[in-house]
Amino acid sequence: MTLEDAALAAIKWNEQGLVPAIVQDARTRDVLMMAYMNADSLKRSLALGQAVFWSRRRRQLWRKGETSGNTLRLVEARIDCDADTLLLLVEPAGPTCHTGAVSCFFRDLETFSAAPKRY
Repeated sequence: MTLEDAALAAIKWNEQGLVPAIVQDARTRDVLMMAYMNADSLKRSLALGQAVFWSRRRRQLWRKGETSGNTLRLVEARIDCDADTLLLLVEPAGPTCHTGAVSCFFRDLETFSAAPKRY
């Protein structure tokens, strides 16, 4: 069994075969986004060195930035202590959020008034 196979076997995939993946900027440590991955998207991410996710809405793989050019170069992939969440450390090429914000987490829950921080 390869190291990749052992890691895939250790992950606690949900009923749909997915696991949440938190995406963090490797340099700034800003949390950029959260998406879901399946075994195939994780394998492709590791092979390509680019973040690839599973779209629950479209029911297909998608490489972040495939249309916008705002890709996420994979620096490191980690798994949490319960083996049910991944952390991807990345180098973003441009904003991560579809709104043009650096991060998808730009709004304050109490006020909902924060404007997106842009590059």
